[in-house]
Amino acid sequence: MKKFIYVIIFFSFFDLFTQLPVMSTYAESLGASAFLTGLAVGMYSLSNTFGNIISGFLTDRKGPFIILIVGLLTTGLSLTLYNLIEEPIALLIVRFVHGLVAGFIVPAAFTFLANATEQEKRGKGSAISGAFVGIAAIIGPAFSGILASRTSVPFVFNITASFMLLLGILAFFILKANQEKSEKAEPSTYIPISVFFNNTGTVKAFLGAFFLMFSQGVIAYLLPLKVQSLGFDSRLSGTLMSTFGIIAVLVFLLPTNRIFDKVNPLKTLSFGISLMGISQLLISQADSSSLLYVAMACYGVGFGFLFPSVNSLLIDSTTAEVRGKAYGYFYAFFSLGVVLGSSLLGWLSLGIISGFIFTGIVLLLFAGAILIPRKRPSHA
Repeated sequence: MKKFIYVIIFFSFFDLFTQLPVMSTYAESLGASAFLTGLAVGMYSLSNTFGNIISGFLTDRKGPFIILIVGLLTTGLSLTLYNLIEEPIALLIVRFVHGLVAGFIVPAAFTFLANATEQEKRGKGSAISGAFVGIAAIIGPAFSGILASRTSVPFVFNITASFMLLLGILAFFILKANQEKSEKAEPSTYIPISVFFNNTGTVKAFLGAFFLMFSQGVIAYLLPLKVQSLGFDSRLSGTLMSTFGIIAVLVFLLPTNRIFDKVNPLKTLSFGISLMGISQLLISQADSSSLLYVAMACYGVGFGFLFPSVNSLLIDSTTAEVRGKAYGYFYAFFSLGVVLGSSLLGWLSLGIISGFIFTGIVLLLFAGAILIPRKRPSHA
């Protein structure tokens, strides 16, 4: 059952990463202005934030089974709507719907996985799920970039839609047995939202998710500009991103993943975010491709430590009855981080070097704040 959930997680993030290289050019091909193009790119993350939160609430009320099925099937159907788009406004509507329903999948999938994983193995389990996210980050952009150039963007999305619809059907039969067991459980009591934000563990997990994707947004925005400023072509940006992804996946899958079950997740979280902050500072000062590769390798190790750590921290700080809501907010902070990571730097009018320095300092300050001890143990 867990292996099948890993496959769902892979295709959920595969859906996300296949959009990155093609959406802006697709919007422009429909005649969208620069403003509408940016809005079309960001619309998915915006509505995805609401989808994550709604999924969290519904997962705790109805269980992850039905929410996962609905998310997979409706995401598959929403992807087919790209075939009907002929103008920018229609693209914005489809992007909103796509992001909203796709937001149902990840919180439900991770709730399913967390509830099925033994407590003493939750760190290793989080690392393995992170590996599938990393593999999707490596394969997705290359897949869509190459295929879209030879066919069309809607055709690429049709392939993803086929996988989503197939997974939705398979999930009904594969996960049904688990659903029948959970139906016998007692209904959960009402837990106010404030519990999550008064809980030190969940707040640190939410902020860890936010800063992880905030950093990703900065890398996606500034790294190609840095590469260009050094006189290299865009291919270097792609290989640098692949380097970070491969290193992160190795951290997830090698025996190093045992550390996440043996060391306090706050320590590995702080270590990971520190490495990501240092890598941002290194990129700001890099003047050759070799230094950029070193910085992105450092970034990959940091990412590899951070992702399992925030998942483990969330699991440790919640009970099964409220884990759906927790993951809903968790991935909402993921989506917000992506949006703010690039838009904030643009709003502050920071240059390439100052943008990386600003981000590096922010990440290092957060790494230090993470280690500030809480007064007493808390559990949502």
